Amino acid sequence: MTPIQIRIARAEDGPDVSRIYIDSWNKGFGSLMRHREFTTRNVDRWTRDLVAPVPYHWWVALIDDAVVGFAGIGTSRDPVDPNLGELDTIAVDPNHWRVGVGSALMSTVLEQLRKDSYPEAILWTLENYPRGQQ
Repeated sequence: MTPIQIRIARAEDGPDVSRIYIDSWNKGFGSLMRHREFTTRNVDRWTRDLVAPVPYHWWVALIDDAVVGFAGIGTSRDPVDPNLGELDTIAVDPNHWRVGVGSALMSTVLEQLRKDSYPEAILWTLENYPRGQQ
């Protein structure tokens, strides 16, 4: 298998990130959440979010130069606490689940949370979603 590469996200990753977010949401959450559609509004939102200033950090995972996953962190939004980090989003293209993309992204996220001196961090997930609790 081709190695997974991680790099800082750029605005031009917005369309790929939006597609991955929608596809992984729909496949992963299935009947637990409403189905989402790919729209230009989603692309615009992700394009803005990916280049948000510090304390936010976003990365993409690539295999053969194709974006196959992404993750981002920042300061906790709920509860609002500047001393608590938050894994905002981590998502992997369903065609690349269980090949190490999520683990590579999580390693990057955890390293940055340490560099940013967060003593703790949180991730929100659904109560009845075993994949998100692994």
